[in-house]
Order: sequence, then structure tokens, then C-alpha cells
Amino acid sequence: MPIQPILETINSPSDLRLLERKQLPQLADELRAFLIESVSKTGGHLSSNLGTVELTVALHYVFNTPNDKLVWDVGHQTYAHKILTGRREAMNTLRMAGGLSGFPKRSESEFDAFGTGHSSTSISAALGMAVAARLAGNGNRAVAIIGDGAMTGGMAFEALNNAGTIDANLLVVLNDNDMSISTPVGALNNYLAKLMSGRFYAAMRRGSEKVLKGMPPVLEFAKRAEEHVKGMVTPGTLFEELGFNYIGPIDGHDLDTLVTTLHNIRELEGPQFLHIVTQKGKGYAHAEADCLLYHGVTKFDPVQGIIAKPVAKKSYTHIFGDWLCDMAAADDKLVGITPAMCEGSGMVEFAEKFPQRYFDVGIAEQHALTFAAGLACDGFKPVVAIYSTFLQRAYDQLIHDIAIQNLPVMLAIDRGGLVGADGATHAGSFDLSYLRCIPNMTVMTPSDENECRQMLTTAYRLNTPSAVRYPRGNGTGAAVASKLQSLPVGKGELRRQGKQVAILAFGSMLAPVLEAAEQIDATVANMRFVKPLDQELVLRLAREHSLLVTVEENVIQGGAGSAVAECLALNGVNAHILQLGLPDHFIEQGDHKKLLADCGLDSVGLLASIKSFVAK
Repeated sequence: MPIQPILETINSPSDLRLLERKQLPQLADELRAFLIESVSKTGGHLSSNLGTVELTVALHYVFNTPNDKLVWDVGHQTYAHKILTGRREAMNTLRMAGGLSGFPKRSESEFDAFGTGHSSTSISAALGMAVAARLAGNGNRAVAIIGDGAMTGGMAFEALNNAGTIDANLLVVLNDNDMSISTPVGALNNYLAKLMSGRFYAAMRRGSEKVLKGMPPVLEFAKRAEEHVKGMVTPGTLFEELGFNYIGPIDGHDLDTLVTTLHNIRELEGPQFLHIVTQKGKGYAHAEADCLLYHGVTKFDPVQGIIAKPVAKKSYTHIFGDWLCDMAAADDKLVGITPAMCEGSGMVEFAEKFPQRYFDVGIAEQHALTFAAGLACDGFKPVVAIYSTFLQRAYDQLIHDIAIQNLPVMLAIDRGGLVGADGATHAGSFDLSYLRCIPNMTVMTPSDENECRQMLTTAYRLNTPSAVRYPRGNGTGAAVASKLQSLPVGKGELRRQGKQVAILAFGSMLAPVLEAAEQIDATVANMRFVKPLDQELVLRLAREHSLLVTVEENVIQGGAGSAVAECLALNGVNAHILQLGLPDHFIEQGDHKKLLADCGLDSVGLLASIKSFVAK
């Protein structure tokens, strides 16, 4: 008889929990095949999701979700979770406008206990839920699933430190996909994990403590002996010292061991720590061979895999990477720093050419900036390559450790503005607003690739804090000069002379502004600097035109347009001004061009807004 498919019968975890345990491996195989086929058509995160198939099945099989809470760190590994929680048929809309988010989202499903997108938040959130369950007396359990990369974030350890002192039923699952388990060690660890997670072991340990309390030296010896025995085969001493009962490491692809261990843990009281080992890209040969290539993918042929295509234009990320190598060759005081985004920030070549001056600090944005500040104090010139959305996490360090001390730390801010399919959690919508209000900062926004290279050079040569903020993706195709050439600080340029209306474009908005200006014969200024603003140019354009229009790929509140309005007010100029930018709500996932159009930031939308304002 042919094997009957299982996945198509699972519309919620309650359906999953009706299965016999022996059926779970088949379900995992079907899930993995569905994931590969689905992501090949939509794009998205693949390697991480293939690595957590068995874990996802086991968690929903053992825990009573959604009453029991699963909190996924980052959330880019939750596709199997989405499929098993009633969203299988909607997976063809993944990361599309109006479709499924690529990350957990509370408004999307009751099974998404916590919205995520940034790392190292899961333990804090799950601890809050565990305490809430204790206060409510409902018996619900809370589970944080965190990767070994996210464990490098300081917030994760802050939460662990707090959790060990709180009597709450929290389980932290460490999904370790950066090591392997040999067969004999794996079998031994699986056996020990079942033993140490069982009620008998827990009861025996509690009973022994009661008996030995009257004999303190013996009790201390017993504790040390237990730690020694466990420490020989497990790396759990740190977590035990933080107040957790450490279990593992176990094979995260062994469903029988996972289910048994999780069943046992669910019956234990207090904070528990389960260490599992998985393989990114598991079950798909192409992804197993190069899990990094298949981490985040566009559409691809699932049989042939990803076939590299020639790129006609260089991305801003590539422009930065080339500049970094050139400047490092010219100045041996340059050091490059990234919080775990070497490839994404374009630092691979730099890391290879200048390994002694390359520092990946892990997912630790706060540390990255203060580390840079320390280097700057002693004569080096740090360049911190960081996504706009992740720089938000280090705001205090930027102010307290860099700006107040006026240190020459340069920020190369990638992914400024909207980011398309990654949605609100990854959009760089706020940086112009939160950077320009900081004293001592210089903030630049390039309009094309060559200008980006010039601004990077300008920023680096300043002896004060600076930021160059550029968008995701390819540039305009502008030719890039090989020279390391600076721009005059705080000076914009006139790109088109027109009548009546003057449009002040910041960064990525120059191209659609020039296109719109042709239709109404408007003057166009490429402002270049958000701070210091070219006040002379602003005031001259205000005197010569009846309307000033500011355009930026940043929220309007407090952004570059606000800087122009403040300039006019401070100089007593009563001018008509229209500020255009991102609206006052979070922009969800979708095609980048379509999202800009929806915000009125393409040439058609800009033209319509200007005409409507003039007609009033």
C-alpha cells in the first residue's frame, strides 16, 4: 500500500498531537520537502528553517500550544511553525504585500506568541510569559528557542541571569547549529539527556539535598561530584551556575529523543535549559553544502539549486566593501567592525585582506559601538558597518560613549529606508531622525554609487562622529571614481534649475525627484548632508521659489524635512513647505518599489502630492 501523506491533514497543532509518535519522522520529511518547494517559489530564509523541522514538530507535539507559548528568537526559522499552525495554504504569499510575514507576528496568528525580527529577545519575552503564567496560576509553559548566534547578544545573558533567580517554569532551547556530534558521543549524550530530564533524576537530586543538608561538607562534595560528572560530557556548567537545570547536548534531528526529553522537561519545575545540535540546511544537499548561500534566497530551481547570475549594477553594499579595502590600504589606522553581519555588510574581502584589523563582535551592537569608541580613544579610526535597524539597538552607546566624547567613529549604515520583503522589523525608517538630533554628529545621504564612495571618504577623514546612510540594493548605475575623494562638508548641489517649486532631495530620493521635476519644471537640489544642513542653499531656494518640497526615505517626523523647516523658522523665513517621506505607521513587507509608490515616494506620487498642495 502507498504511504498516505500526513502534512495535508495537519491544520493545527491539535491535529499534530493526534498522530502516533512513529508517524512524526514522515511528517518531518514531508515538511522539509514542502519547505524547499515553497521557498523556491517565494524566496526567503531556507537553511535555518530546514535545520529546525524536527524541533518544530517536537515542540508542538509535546506542548499545548497556543496556551503554552513558543517564542522564537529572530524568527527567521519559523516557516515550519507557520505551516503546522494553519498557514500552509498561505505560504505562497510569504514576504509579499498582504501576505504572510517572514517572521512571527502576533496579529497573524494566535500561535505567534511574540513578534520578532531582531535577535536575543526570546528569553526575556518568554520569561515574562512564564511569570505571567505563574501569577495567573494557569499552568501554562513558556519556551524560548534561541540560536547559538543570538546567544552572543548581551540581552540574552541579561535574561538568563534574571531567570535563574525567578521561580518560573521557563524552558530555554539552545539551537546550536555550529558544531557536530559524532555517533558514539551523540548516543551517549542522548541517553544522559533522557536520564537528566526525567522525574526520577530530578526527584533523586532534590531528595539527596534534603538528606545531606545536615552534613554540609558531604552535600558540597555531592554537588561538586555531580557537576564534575555532567561537566565531562556537557558544556552546561555556566547555565547551571545561572540557576538552570542544563540538559544536553542532544541531536536536534532525532525526533524520538527530542520528544522524550521535552516530555520529561515539561513535567519539571523551574528554569530548564535544553541544548540541541542541528545542521543548517538539513535534508537539502545544496543547502547542506553551502548553508550561508541558502540562508536568505530569492526564487530558485529546487532541483538545480541557486545559479549565480551576473549583476549589471553594483549594490551600495559592494561600493562600501570596495571603499573599505581601498581606505584600509591607504591608512593602517583603519579598523573594521561588524556585529555579525560580515557578508551582509560587504566586509568579506576586507576580512580576508586585513584579518588583523577586522573584528566581528557577534550579535552585540551595543558592544560594537563602545568597542569602537575604545579603539578611537587610542588613535585608531574605527569603521562600524551596521544595518540601520540594528543601529537602533545601540543608541545609548552612540550618544554616551561616542558623541559626548566626540570620538572619530564612523558608521557605515546599510539598509537605510524601506527594505522590501523583510518588512517593518528590518526597515531603516528612523535613522535620519534619531541621528540628526545628536550633537557632534555629521550625517550624509548619498544619491548614487560615486557619491557614496565620496561620502565614505569624507566621513572617514573627519575627526568627529559621522554616519553615511545608504539604501539596500543596487545603485543607479553611476560610474565610480577610483580616487579616495572627499566632498565639502555641509554643502549640497543644484541639479536642476526650474521655476516656482524647489524640491530638496535627500539620498535615494534624488532619482524619482528629478523625474517628477521634469513634469512641472521644478528646481532640484541634491542636499547630500542632513547634518550639517546646507542652510545657505535652503534659504536661497526659499527666497527664489514659492514652494519648498523636501523628500526623504525616512519618517517625516524629526527627519531631514524637519531640519529644513527648523532652518526656515530659525532664520525668520515664512515659506510654504511640503514635507514628504514615510508615513507615521510601520510599513509591512512587500516589493520595495511598490512600497515606495504606496507611500507616494515614486515620481508619480511625488508629482501628485505637489500638485495637490499647490491647488489648495
